[in-house]
Amino acid sequence: MKTNTKATFKIYLRSTFKYPYATSLVLFSIVVSTLLEAVNPIYYKKFFDLISDNSDILSVKSALVFILFLILLLKIGSWAFWRVALFGGNYLESKVISDLANYCFAVLHQHSFSFFSNTFVGSLTKKVNRFTRSFESITDRLLWEFIPLVISLAAITYVLFRRNFLLGWTLLGWVIIFLIINYAFVRFKLKYDIKRSEVDSQVTGLLADTITNSSNVKLFTGLKREKEAFFKLNEQLRRLRKFVWDMAVSFWGVQGLLMIGLEIGLFYLAINLKAQNLLTIGDFVLIQTYLVQIFAQISNFNQIIQRFYEDLAEADEMTDIILTTPAILDKPGATELKVSRGEINFNNINFKYGSNKTVFANLNLHIAPHERLALIGPSGAGKTTVIKLLLRMYEATGGKILIDGQNINEVTQESLWSAISLVPQDPVLFHRTIKENIRYGKPESTDEEVYSAAKFSHCDEFIKEMAQGYDTFVGERGIKLSGGERQRVAIARAILRGSPILVLDEATSSLDSESERLIQDAMNTLMQGKTVIVVAHRLSTIMKMDRILVISKGDIAEEGTHEELLQKQEGLYKKLWEMQAGGFIK
Repeated sequence: MKTNTKATFKIYLRSTFKYPYATSLVLFSIVVSTLLEAVNPIYYKKFFDLISDNSDILSVKSALVFILFLILLLKIGSWAFWRVALFGGNYLESKVISDLANYCFAVLHQHSFSFFSNTFVGSLTKKVNRFTRSFESITDRLLWEFIPLVISLAAITYVLFRRNFLLGWTLLGWVIIFLIINYAFVRFKLKYDIKRSEVDSQVTGLLADTITNSSNVKLFTGLKREKEAFFKLNEQLRRLRKFVWDMAVSFWGVQGLLMIGLEIGLFYLAINLKAQNLLTIGDFVLIQTYLVQIFAQISNFNQIIQRFYEDLAEADEMTDIILTTPAILDKPGATELKVSRGEINFNNINFKYGSNKTVFANLNLHIAPHERLALIGPSGAGKTTVIKLLLRMYEATGGKILIDGQNINEVTQESLWSAISLVPQDPVLFHRTIKENIRYGKPESTDEEVYSAAKFSHCDEFIKEMAQGYDTFVGERGIKLSGGERQRVAIARAILRGSPILVLDEATSSLDSESERLIQDAMNTLMQGKTVIVVAHRLSTIMKMDRILVISKGDIAEEGTHEELLQKQEGLYKKLWEMQAGGFIK
């Protein structure tokens, strides 16, 4: 199984070393604090050697007090440097976590529209949260557990070598064996940690999907099916969790046996060395104190390494997104789109969705400046695809799309989107106030401009009936508003934006007849001086368009004005018109 653990760790390191002074201060303080702690047992050895070698304690009392004073200084020094490290670590981690969240936000929004169409929103938010949480967890384990452990082991091994090389080699050999066993175990366990993380994301995604569609689950009596699917996936996650936890418990048993072996082995060796007068009573205290230090730290070593790789595994999915090149990017040297007239040309456009059948083959379409063009046709004919290609939600596999002679593939996406106002068939609103949602089209607009756009789109009528008025929160995706109200807010947003190109994708489909009548005149005024593309099923809304294109099977079957198309006795437009009842295609 391919993993991105190295890439994740590199991202974390790069983000951390953006703050070299804070990083250096934290590391220096940890090293000094740990070394001072490792030196302490040497003075305990001296203390007990002095007691064991002198039956008259009063004669060495001053020396013993002096040693205690040195021990006190060492402990206070270790405590002080550790406090500095903790405060510095708080600053460093808070900065990097914030940077990583900002980075993930930017990376996600750099991806194309198709990326979000194929990914659960709930899953994405969890991946971002895991990515930042994993950094915090990894950093905590490295700074406060792993680095102090390595320094302690190095210092203790050095001291034992100085006392007797057999003691030093015994500890060093044990550490090497311990590390090899730990590494082998953790590497074996890693693939199961990654699998558990993936299944966990699937469980979260399924939960979010069913909650989002809770009304469908109820109305289509799908609760039993959804429960079965969720319970099955959740059971898979439970089995993986238990398997991973059981592996950890098994290894803790092995680790405990290794520590018992070290303790008995060192003391057996110390007894033999004492018998040869190579060690003192103080050395036994030294060894015991060091063993307590080692066991207190190394008992968690397996968990440190285990959690280290688990955290990297949890961050793996977000790293995969970071390493994935967005499907659509601005080309190097892309220029700003300058729209003066609003002329649009589709020249020999070819396109298909993935490996599916071809949607367009050599499509040619010219839209004159300030022309009002309507696209109609059966579902799946390619009407909305024209809009998606114009907005670069997808890229054509062949041909060029030009706006005022500028290839949209050669300009920045932001300048392209700034030039086009879109009112979609099913507008999605932010969980913010109505005023904020309307103003999103033009953030620098005044309240008066927002109110004017709202009145122009007849939003003002339903807003006034709300207790909080324009400060009413609309709920997630705008769920507190009806479909027609959401579309009127979207129209107000487009009015406020005032882009030279206006795209209406079934913009009045959710409006009742009275609301549509109220808005139609406003829409006609909005279209003045703009190039307009309207996708519609309700043919009564496009009767006054300058030109109507009938799209069928990815090609332009007919074109003309409403009156001209009705003159074609066998024409598709005439058939669609006659099939309509109340303005909708049957």
